[in-house]
Amino acid sequence: MKATAHRSPWLTDELDAVRDLARSFFTEEAAPREEEFARQGFPARELWRRAGALGLLCASVPEEYGGGGGTIAHEIVLVEEQMTAGAGAMPMVVHSGIVAHYLNAYGTEEQRRRWLPRMASGDLLGAVAMTEPGTGSDLQSIRTRAVRSGDAYLVSGAKTFITNGRNAGLVVIAAKTDPAQGARGVSLLVAEVDDDTPGFTRGRVLPKIGQHSTDTVELFFDELRVPAGNLLGPREGLGFAQLMEQLPQERLLIAAIGLAWLESAVHTTVAHTKQRQVFGQPLFALQNTRFELADCATTARVARVFLDDCVERHLRGQLDAATASMAKYWITDRQTEVVDRCLQLHGGYGYMAEYPIARIFTDGRVQRIYGGANEVMKELVARSL
Repeated sequence: MKATAHRSPWLTDELDAVRDLARSFFTEEAAPREEEFARQGFPARELWRRAGALGLLCASVPEEYGGGGGTIAHEIVLVEEQMTAGAGAMPMVVHSGIVAHYLNAYGTEEQRRRWLPRMASGDLLGAVAMTEPGTGSDLQSIRTRAVRSGDAYLVSGAKTFITNGRNAGLVVIAAKTDPAQGARGVSLLVAEVDDDTPGFTRGRVLPKIGQHSTDTVELFFDELRVPAGNLLGPREGLGFAQLMEQLPQERLLIAAIGLAWLESAVHTTVAHTKQRQVFGQPLFALQNTRFELADCATTARVARVFLDDCVERHLRGQLDAATASMAKYWITDRQTEVVDRCLQLHGGYGYMAEYPIARIFTDGRVQRIYGGANEVMKELVARSL
C-alpha cells in the first residue's frame, strides 16, 4: 500500500498549468544545455529571453509592469520544476524573486515602468550586489561607498559571489552613503551596466565545487556613476531595512529549492535501488536500504508540510523573519543530510558526475551558506524566543 500522495493546500488549477509549462521548458529546452553552460560557466542570454516569452520571468510582479500578476506561490512552483529538471543554470530566484521585488517594493512608478518590463521579457537581467570580500552575512559591515556628486552617486568598492553577475545588465548595489551611521548609513542604488560602462568591471567567473552552469562573479566599482534618481526609496539610509524586509521571502525561496532537491534525491534513489542488483536481488530488497529511504521520505514529507505552512503564511502577509529563518536553515540542513544518505545508497555511482544525485550533492551544498549562513539563521531564531 503506497503512502498517500501529498498535495500542497496552496496549489490551484492555475498553478498546475504554470507547473506544466515550466516542466516542459526546463526539461526540453533548458536541461539539455546544462553541460554546455557548465563548460562556459554561464547560461545563454537567448534562454532567458525564451523564458520571458513564455511568461516564466517575474511571475509574481504585477501585470501593469510586465509581470505575470501572480504571487510567491508562482515563483515556488517555477523553482521546484527548475530544480527537479536539473536545469539550474538560470538563477531565476535572484532575477525574479529577489531583484524584481526590490524594484516593485521600493521603486518609484517611473523606476518600475523603466526596469520591470525589460526584466520580465528577459532583455534585462538582474543581480543584487551585497556580499563583499570581507563581509558575508554581516551586511552592516559593507565597505562599498556611494558619494553624492551633483546629480549622481560615485560608487567605489568590490563585491564577490554575485550570482548572475556575468550576464546582469541591472545591479542593485548595497553601499554606504553615510559610513558614520552604521546600518542606518546603507542605501540601495540601481545601476544599469554593460561591459563598457566606465567605472564598472566584471571579474572572473568564479570556479565553484557545484552549480558550474550558473555565473558567479566578482564586481568592481571605481567611481561608477549612478544617477541620483536610481536610489531605491524616498531617501538615503533605508537600504539595511529594505534588505531585512525582503530577506524572509529570499529565505523562503531558498527553502523551496532545498525541498525540491531533497524530494528529487529521494525519488531518484528509490528508482536506482529498485533497479540496482546486489547479491542476486534489488538493492531495495535489503532492509537497511528500505529503512534509510523510509526515513528520508518521512523527512521530505515533514519538510513539505513545513514549507506549505510558510507559503500560506506568506500569502496572508504573515510570514515573520524568524519563521522564514527556521525554514531556510532546517530544510537546507535536512536537504544536505538526506542527499548525502541517498548518495551513499548509490555506491560508487553516486560519486560519478553523470548521475543526478552527484549534481544534487555538489550543487546543493551552498544552500546552507547563501541567503545568510545557517548559523546566523539560528541566531535570528534565538533572538525571537
